[in-house]
Amino acid sequence: MTRLRKIMLEELERRNYSEGTTRCYLRAVADFARYFHRPPDRLRPEHVREYQAYLFRVRKLDASSVTQQLAALRFFFVKTLKRGWRIEETPYPKKVRRLPTVLSQEEVAQLINCHRGKPLVRPVRLEEV
Repeated sequence: MTRLRKIMLEELERRNYSEGTTRCYLRAVADFARYFHRPPDRLRPEHVREYQAYLFRVRKLDASSVTQQLAALRFFFVKTLKRGWRIEETPYPKKVRRLPTVLSQEEVAQLINCHRGKPLVRPVRLEEV
């Protein structure tokens, strides 16, 4: 385990991050360093911007995945390296809002007919209470 990875792991543990988040953040920083073939502490905000574009353009990640990667990098730079981080240099992507699926009249009728004659909830008898 490298010195930086150990420091980052300690910072994550001190803040009681979940095991899943810890694993994700460590992997994100490792992927970032691997992409540039350099240790992550030698990389700068312009590298983060380039990496963010790569995640969208080449890896075709959605906005929530890219946001998670940026959160990991921000944690690394701010908490592990004690460097400043300017949000305006690496903005978080806009969240995509998906509209709910609306059932057609036929689908609603089919759903209702499927339960006709069957109670949706089992009735409770007074003696059971």
